[in-house]
Amino acid sequence: MPDDAAAARAAAEEESAFSHPAVAPDVTAAYGDHPDQVIDFYAPRGTEPAGPTSLAPLVVVLHGGAWRAPYDRRHVSPFADFLARRGFAVASVEYRRGAERAGGGAGSGAGSGAVAGAVAGVVPVAGRWPETFDDVAAALDVLPALVREAVPQADPRRMVITGHSAGGQLALWAAARHVLPADAPWRTDRPAPLRGVVALAPIADFAVADKLDVCGGAVRQLLGGEEHFAERQPYADPALLLPTGIATTLVQGRTDVDVPQAVAESYAEAAAKAGEVVGLTLLEDVGHFPLIDPAADACAVVAEEIGQLAW
Repeated sequence: MPDDAAAARAAAEEESAFSHPAVAPDVTAAYGDHPDQVIDFYAPRGTEPAGPTSLAPLVVVLHGGAWRAPYDRRHVSPFADFLARRGFAVASVEYRRGAERAGGGAGSGAGSGAVAGAVAGVVPVAGRWPETFDDVAAALDVLPALVREAVPQADPRRMVITGHSAGGQLALWAAARHVLPADAPWRTDRPAPLRGVVALAPIADFAVADKLDVCGGAVRQLLGGEEHFAERQPYADPALLLPTGIATTLVQGRTDVDVPQAVAESYAEAAAKAGEVVGLTLLEDVGHFPLIDPAADACAVVAEEIGQLAW
């Protein structure tokens, strides 16, 4: 458990990140029939081009929130807008998350709960198996076609996936579909056409995250509980889906109390054992939420990491 000072700092960082009003997208497109099967598109609007060509790189954003229903893509819309103002085209993917169930109190979200809005007596459950993964796979599969219509200024050949927290897990997973077990319904026969992945404080190693009880047992809930954890872990745990052959960078705050540094470090170590080099950028005096807070210096670092892969 964090001490009082660390907890107060984390709460202040979360409050800052969620203090920005939601930014409406330029276009929203559906990739399925469910209300959560949509992608918000933000056209590049930087005053200077992000790079040397007229078409902008495409950044796919997968939001966090411990795969729980109260957290949707709106809380990362200021971050998406921040990237668009840096000259990137942005696709912010929504996906089905865990339903709510009656319980003995508010469950733990991705932080202290500024956006969860948890109601007393209701516990948000993390994720829906297999729907959460169905949706991310489906969205990525149709994205190139949707981009051509929604954001013609974007170049899907220069695509980078980024995700925060639980979204970081999904970003790493999306880049590893070609190394999923042979019977996985989401497996692809070749690597995704990506320039890279920038995972922000990702829940990247399920064994370590489960041991640390990250986000109130969210990993175990995502996989359907104790009875399914072992059988489903090989289909979802990024640390078991290596090497990917896709350039990958993790950005992690050293003072993160929501998804501690040890989780990212364990993933990087697993990658090294698999013969793959994964970048790990550790930011001093930075917690969980500044990575997606346009007012924080850490957010500018994230944009730079994305740019290094995109161009």
